[in-house]
Amino acid sequence: MKITRRQALPVFAATGVTATGALTGLPAIGSKPAFADLSTLMEPGPLGERIVGDENAPVTIIEYASMTCPHCRAFHKDVYPTIKEKYIDTGKAKLYFRSFPFDPAAAAATMLAECSGDKYFNMVDILYDKQAIWSRGKVVDELFKISKLAGFTQESFNACLKNQELLDNVLSIQKKAAEVYEVNATPTFFINGTKYSGNMSAEAMGEVIDSLV
Repeated sequence: MKITRRQALPVFAATGVTATGALTGLPAIGSKPAFADLSTLMEPGPLGERIVGDENAPVTIIEYASMTCPHCRAFHKDVYPTIKEKYIDTGKAKLYFRSFPFDPAAAAATMLAECSGDKYFNMVDILYDKQAIWSRGKVVDELFKISKLAGFTQESFNACLKNQELLDNVLSIQKKAAEVYEVNATPTFFINGTKYSGNMSAEAMGEVIDSLV
């Protein structure tokens, strides 16, 4: 997927963008890459890292997610709160959130979250909460309504979505994940280096974390 600055706003406004985008199915949970080179998995990307939890926690969870993916929303809304309470807040695990946009709408949402600065995770929360609204129909209009809650003006909103360097960085993270780590579905998790594709229940993820603590 290549989105240029000139295409950005018109593409994100297209009514044909759907919540599932290019995602048509998820592999079975627990799959492990056969050939992926994971030696650079912990290297920060061009946008740095978005981390929740103690950086010294023994278990590292890396999540690749698309903001328009309903499976990602389900994890964020239904599973993540339990994992945060039982494992992240208690210092057993930390979570790295990395964006893997499957469509222009997801890329736009990721850019806005990045542009929101220290309100990044607040933006992620509301974007998932209102995913069914903004990811369909008039995407740009709905995203602007949400962005105003984070203090965006029309000018700063447009500037963010026309930021070619930011877009290139977002897509470079996606490209590396796909080509080097063989990520081809969202959500995809790496828990202490082992790959798990597809949404995981709190019980399943908890069992993995417990086995590593």
